[in-house]
Amino acid sequence: MTYAIQAEGLVKRYGATTALDGVDLTAETGRVLGVLGPNGAGKTTAVRVLATLTRPDAGRATVGGFDVVRQAHQARSLIGLTGQSAGVDEALTGTENLIMIGRLLGLSRPAARARAAELLAGFDLTEAADRAAKTYSGGMRRRLDLAAGLVGRPRVLFLDEPTTGLDPRSRTGLWEVVRGLRRDGVTVLLTTQYLEEADQLADDLVLFDHGRIIARGAPDELKAATGGQVLEVRPVDGDRLDLVVKVLREVLGAVPETANGLVTAVLSDPAAVPAIVRRLDDLGVVAAELTLRRSSLDEVFLALTGHRAEPEAAA
Repeated sequence: MTYAIQAEGLVKRYGATTALDGVDLTAETGRVLGVLGPNGAGKTTAVRVLATLTRPDAGRATVGGFDVVRQAHQARSLIGLTGQSAGVDEALTGTENLIMIGRLLGLSRPAARARAAELLAGFDLTEAADRAAKTYSGGMRRRLDLAAGLVGRPRVLFLDEPTTGLDPRSRTGLWEVVRGLRRDGVTVLLTTQYLEEADQLADDLVLFDHGRIIARGAPDELKAATGGQVLEVRPVDGDRLDLVVKVLREVLGAVPETANGLVTAVLSDPAAVPAIVRRLDDLGVVAAELTLRRSSLDEVFLALTGHRAEPEAAA
């Protein structure tokens, strides 16, 4: 097994705040590592350290075998980075932005122009290619920024919450780009707060909370290890919602969640479902919906931390 990214004991402090508190992390070559957690959990700081933009206070890390502190120049030659906000020059056109980056990376002018055209087409920006970036919508600027991170065909790509501000169509398009990069052998480290995105793209996951990694593994492994299965019951008669809650609480020994007419409870033993169905039937409760499904990543995060993975505060 080869690792494109390895980190051991990373610590980073900003005054009294510890952004990274002894982080160990590995990303296998040619796979997508998803880094999940709320704002302020340490995800972006970890990316900045691994991308050679910030020096850690303790610990060490390598990208492509190069130390991110002592061999930062060599590591940077392998890295592509797209941050949380657009970093393009708004006075230049889309084409000019990408050509400029290509030239800075050592491409000839024809090669830089060809790469720019390829990326603009891939991100549905061809019609706006000759317009100044300042005239782009927020989603268009975001797509141009994503294209800029791919000009140099990086071997290791850091995507820090890359779909923020994108519409569903553009988000789906980016997912296809990431899948294509993985097929081409590129290692991708993807930070996200979108649980569906992590589920769709990540081969492996690490869950951050308060500067530490609290869990790691494949998405399905984490769901199986922490969440079990989830039972959802929606009664036809909304007035009988409290009765459904009472039955699930008595059978399962835990208080279920209720939202929008749906009662949700985590099951450690699916054999409890027949007992719940019989109790509801005896009480004359008719279910409009009764579903047994696997836990979501959000439920995994809730089980591990006591809170969900949505944003909590500004980063």
